[in-house]
Amino acid sequence: MSAKGDCGHHGDGRRRLFRRIFAGILIFILIALITILLVWAILRPTKPKFVLQDATVYAFNVSSPNFLTSNFQVTISSRNPNDKVGVYYDKVDVYASYRNQQITYRTAIPPTYQGHNEIDVWSPFVYGTDVPVAPYNAVSLSQDQANGVIPLLFKIDGRVRWKVGTFISGKYHLYVKCSAYINFGSKQTGIPLGNNAVKYQLVQSCSVNV
Repeated sequence: MSAKGDCGHHGDGRRRLFRRIFAGILIFILIALITILLVWAILRPTKPKFVLQDATVYAFNVSSPNFLTSNFQVTISSRNPNDKVGVYYDKVDVYASYRNQQITYRTAIPPTYQGHNEIDVWSPFVYGTDVPVAPYNAVSLSQDQANGVIPLLFKIDGRVRWKVGTFISGKYHLYVKCSAYINFGSKQTGIPLGNNAVKYQLVQSCSVNV
């Protein structure tokens, strides 16, 4: 009887030990999470600022029935306004859209890290060859061309991570929209570069969602 009682006590002791270890792990994880949240709340990371500085138009041709060939080089500056938070740009694509329709392929920006208060400048080529345009957009495009101004959006779609000290956050979706009004025909206000290329100084602030 004594041996059986000792076994029961040993089993109860092991269970209590496991419970204490499990509770200790939970408390440690909870304290770590609270610490991270407090640091995050104190630092309050601010989303990056983007500016569309200029756009060079190398091609913009509409062919029958509704196909568009375009080629742009855009200069976009990105600024990290945080004093203590860095930004990892893991995956960033740039493309152009016209009236809510994507009209170019996606151009990838190489992954990069942006330190505190740093400014990066990207100058990707954004282009599309014989991209189908919706019929209703083809009509609007013809009207805009006749008026001499075509409204475009250069969009940035990607994933970013925040770096605070040695802590690196999970990935967040980055979505940026930069408006550009490209002038054509007699109302052209760009700088001719030769070979049918025209550079437009835009300096437009972009809307950013993270």
